[in-house]
Amino acid sequence: MIPAAFDYYAPTSVDEALALLREHDDAKVLAGGQSLMPVLRLRLAAPEVIVDLGRIDELRGIRDDGEALVIGAMTPHSVVQADPSIAEHAKLISLAAAAIGDPQVRHRGTFGGSLAHADPAADLPAVVLALDAEMVIQGPGGRRTVGAADFFEGVFTTTLSEDELLVEIRVPKYTGWGAHYEKFSRVAQQWPIVAVAAAVRLDGGTIAEARVGLSNMGSIPVRATAVEQALVGQPATAEAVRAAAARAADGTSPPTDLNGDAEYRRHLASVLTRRAVLSAAGAG
Repeated sequence: MIPAAFDYYAPTSVDEALALLREHDDAKVLAGGQSLMPVLRLRLAAPEVIVDLGRIDELRGIRDDGEALVIGAMTPHSVVQADPSIAEHAKLISLAAAAIGDPQVRHRGTFGGSLAHADPAADLPAVVLALDAEMVIQGPGGRRTVGAADFFEGVFTTTLSEDELLVEIRVPKYTGWGAHYEKFSRVAQQWPIVAVAAAVRLDGGTIAEARVGLSNMGSIPVRATAVEQALVGQPATAEAVRAAAARAADGTSPPTDLNGDAEYRRHLASVLTRRAVLSAAGAG
């Protein structure tokens, strides 16, 4: 399968990339290409112009900005997975990055590219939602910051305009928190049928704070707030976590497809949430 013909540009700065997007109405942005290239090959999209961000060095890298870690949008998953500051202050991201695809995908795919693609079954959207991350977006009017809860608008849809780029992601530090990423797939390296991202802070043997995000339980990633509220103040025991995890599917609208119906996904959400929270609390 061969993509339809297109003009190709490889800018070396964000400003140059934005100028190209303003100049060409029918342009697609290429980050790591792990999602876009199959779409082009199947001719599910046939843009006239491709703007490749791969040569923009300012979009790569991870830095400590005091109260937050800042991840460049073009930073590969493998770099995020291996970064010691991510492992120390945002362990949930390290665990989720390690679970993405296979080594080839993790070396080519990018952190920001996955988020901008906004696949509700992807690994990272639920993680940044659970961690209250902020998306830094640059466009003709300069930069703006959008919380993860407002960034995702629907299946493959975000608040990004066609003339804007996601340039970096700011993640608050969760130093000392326990974390675990749990997902269930029918076959290895496939999109998860359901995935759960959990981070907890313990005070003695009691759960003082909890963050839980769900993938593939709706058209956008979902924050399991009912579970979070039920966990706070409870002991990190199997019984207490099981009771809280039973509310994982509250307020969700899981899809029905060949991998399972909505009721099956609700059951998975409860089971995987229990496992993720117990593991994050060191009791799994």
